[in-house]
Formats: sequence, C-alpha cells, structure tokens
Amino acid sequence: MIDMLKRHEIQVLRRAGHSQIEAAKLAGVSLGSVRRVEREPDVTQIDSGPERARRGIGRPAKAEPFRALVAQVLAEEPELLAVEILRRVKLAGYTGGKTALYELVSALRPTTVRPLVRFEGLPGEFSQHDFGQVEVRFLDGTRRRVHFFASRLKYSRWVEVTIVPDECAETLVRALVDHFAAIGGIPLLAVFDRPTTIALTWTKDGQVTEWNALFAGVALDLGLGIELCWPARPQQKGSIENLVGWVKGSFFKQRRFLDEADLRTQLAEWRTEVNTQRPCRATRVIPAVRLDDERPRLRPLKVAPAALALRVPIVVGPTGAVLHDTHPYSMPPDAIGIAGTLFLYRDRVRIVAGRFEAVHERLFVPYAKSTLPEHRAEQVAAVSGKRAKRYLQREHLLELGPPALDYLTELTHRRPRMWLRDVDRLHALLATYGAEAMGAAFARGLAEQAIGAEYIAHYLAAVVTIPRPIEGESTGRPAVRSSLLGHPGASISSIEQLAFDLPSANARAAPRGGRVQAAAGARRVGAQRRAWTRPSTGPSSRADGGR
Repeated sequence: MIDMLKRHEIQVLRRAGHSQIEAAKLAGVSLGSVRRVEREPDVTQIDSGPERARRGIGRPAKAEPFRALVAQVLAEEPELLAVEILRRVKLAGYTGGKTALYELVSALRPTTVRPLVRFEGLPGEFSQHDFGQVEVRFLDGTRRRVHFFASRLKYSRWVEVTIVPDECAETLVRALVDHFAAIGGIPLLAVFDRPTTIALTWTKDGQVTEWNALFAGVALDLGLGIELCWPARPQQKGSIENLVGWVKGSFFKQRRFLDEADLRTQLAEWRTEVNTQRPCRATRVIPAVRLDDERPRLRPLKVAPAALALRVPIVVGPTGAVLHDTHPYSMPPDAIGIAGTLFLYRDRVRIVAGRFEAVHERLFVPYAKSTLPEHRAEQVAAVSGKRAKRYLQREHLLELGPPALDYLTELTHRRPRMWLRDVDRLHALLATYGAEAMGAAFARGLAEQAIGAEYIAHYLAAVVTIPRPIEGESTGRPAVRSSLLGHPGASISSIEQLAFDLPSANARAAPRGGRVQAAAGARRVGAQRRAWTRPSTGPSSRADGGR
C-alpha cells in the first residue's frame, strides 16, 4: 500500500495543474496509482496503520481466529508464559507457527506503566560512585584508554574525579576514601551499580547474598551504608551511569591533552570550575554553596587514606613466606602453617599470624620477593643439613635481582668445588651490609669479572666504612668473624684468619691488571705465604689447660 504521505503528494501535484503522467513521474508511482488516488477523499492524517486496518490489506495471520481465546487466557493469568499459551491454543486447533502467535500474545498482554520517580537526596544522605573509561587521543597522536573513578554528593552535586590504573576492588575503596577525605566527611549511604568489586552474588529479587570481602571490610571500618541499584531497573541505574556520561561529555570529549600530566592538570582545573564557579544545571546553584549546607550533615571520616588497611586472610606457606599478588613476603620459620591476616597499606604490608608479626615494604614489580634480614638468619638456622642451608642461603642471595643471578652463576661454574664456602661468606656479608650494598657489589664484580666472596668483601669494606654487626654477634667481641670469613663449621685463629679477613676500610684501591690485587687474600710482593690448614677435630687443648 502507498503510504498516506505519498498519497497526499499525488493529490497536491494534481491540484497544482500537473497531468496524471507528470504526477506519476514526479511522485515515482504508476499511472494507475495516480488515477486511484484521485478517486479517494483528501488525505487528512499521515498514519498509515489505521488506513491499512480499515481496508483490510494483506492476508490475515493464522493466529487471528484465536484472538478471543488468547485474550481470555491473558485476562485470567496475565503473567502466563507465551510457550504455555501456545500449547493451549494448539489444543484448541491452532496449526500455525509460534512467531505469529507470540506477536498476538505480545499485542494482547496487558502492560503496567509505572510513573518515573526522581531519586533526589537530602543533605548528607546519598553519594553516587562509579568507574568509567574513555579512549583519549593525545596531541602527539598516541591513544590510551583512561580509567577514572567518579563520586558525587546527591544533594550539593559536589564532584570528585580521579584517574585510576584499573577497576579492581582495592582501587575502588582507596579512591572512595580519598574522595570522602576531599569532601570532608561521609554521607549515610553510598549508591553503587552492582559490580563484582562490591557484590558477588544476589537473589532474583536483588538481595545480596555474598559481598566482596575487601569492600565489605572497608565499609565496616568506615561505618558506611551501601545501597546498590536494583537489577533491571534503568530508572535507578541511570542516575549512576549519568554521572560517568556527564564526566565524559563535559571534560574528556571537550578538551585536548598534550600528555597524561597535562590531562591530570586540566582535570584538577575542571573540578575546581564545576564545583566552585559554575552553577549546576539541575539545582541552578553552585555546588560549593550547597556543600556549605550539606557538610554539617556529613559524618567524620573514621580512617584516614594513609592509614587505610585492607584485610586479607592468609596462611604462612611451607617456605616461610606469605604469597600476595605474586609477591612472597617472609615470615619467621616458626610461623609456618599458621593462619593469619595480611594488612595491606598503600606503601607497606603488615602480616600477623598468631604471635608472629612482620612489616614489609610493599612490592609492586611482579614476582618480586621481600625477605627481612632477621628472617634470613632464622630460616637458615631452622633448616637441617649443611647442603640445605647453603642452598637456602643462595636463594636469599638470588632475591637481590639479576646481578646476583649472573654473579652466582659465574661463581658456581668457576669454583664448582668452593662455591658453598663463598655462598656462606656472601650470605653473612648480606646480613652485615644489607641488600642494596650487596647488589651494587655484585654489579661491580660482574663489570670487573672479579668472581669470589673475597672481592665482594673488598668492595663492601671500601664503600661502607662502619658496617653494622652481624646478627647474633655482640658489639664487644673482637672483629674476628669466623662464620663470615673462615671455613664453614670451624674456628680459625687470628693468625690463620689473616688470609681470609676483610681488608681495612681505609685501604687504598690499587689499579687492576686483569685481577684485583688489593682484594683480601691476594698475595703481595715480599709477603710471607700462609697456608690454611684444617684445625683438629679432637678435644680442645683448653680443656687440658693448654693455650
């Protein structure tokens, strides 16, 4: 059927004086259609549906004879599934397909239209929060997907927006606390969408049955009420997503950025503008003015952002370490197998397992390890067997990074029968001088191809003038460190110790000629050769009154 607007066009052309042939050509229809339209009354409305129904154009659907039956079934059971209605209609003699009947059911099923209600808040009652992401193109042509977290007080319309690295649970709670600190307090309720960073499972009626543990712990610490948008309710969800769309449209889509630093600078300027200078279109009042009325209703923030600790349940593993986010953090060997809690701060990690507690600097490089110096000594002491101790000591040295790996690999291949003694001495040097100094010494040894514990000792003594005492060694003892410099498992006299002792911290560095001549244990011209001899394993002469 020719629609009503086309029929009106034909009638206008004919009234303008065009012939039937010209009208058919100009309107793009056949000559017979022009003649038929001329016999019809003037077009007064352009809706073709009623006209098509009045004329009865088209073949009637096979489901049409069953309209009364379907209407009766829906009147008795408005929520009855269409597949059940199809079964009943087939029992009544329907032989058509399901599509025609489903269209009839959809047309006859009564619908309930609910009025749209705006969710407006009172001072200090609601705040809205959500993640967003947008593709940003910088002026140099590079593109980057930027994630951000947005918060807005419902009453005053004060907005906080922060660029975040991801959309995980920790990022959400830390950005949330940062925004509450910037606002100056927390409201009664925080309204969110229903992401897995907040709620894991819920029933059909929207009741949450399992919360995200990290988020729930922070909500309890803050004393914050949580309200989630109802499933399949766009009227509620729209208010949240409108916040993200407004940030995209008002800031990201309207500006151009030189780089990420420029983006953050402009974001800070934009926040100041929309909060303190520009009236909100919904309230026609500057948000800062309404915030003065809302702030007395906000509650104090119980936890400062720097003091916020996320609680993670842990168990100390069999290697004496707690694994979190690919990072092993050391614990005392006596804590192995004990369940505890990991308190995750922004810059540090505190682990409590029973009566044991350890504090580490937080690691961010994937698969990096953190072992406290006191834990190294305790772990070595707890391991049984000399061979196991040496391999554990070597693992502690390997944690220092790639220079340690390359240096120990070279040491093992150059001294296949002596590397155990060198590892013992290097491990004691690590406890004395620390990881940073040892890493620098390993790098220097690789650069100069000086492979051996005596060279590392020489480098450390030349750089660190007063090393701290070895753990377990009293400060009043003489500077004879047999555990560091002597043969493993034996004590050496002060004369025999000379060949292995650390050089003086004030020794001048001598030029190298393929080897480090000034290293401890290296022969000097005119010096008397002293050979190390294994001490007697028999009873000590002191027991018989000997010297």
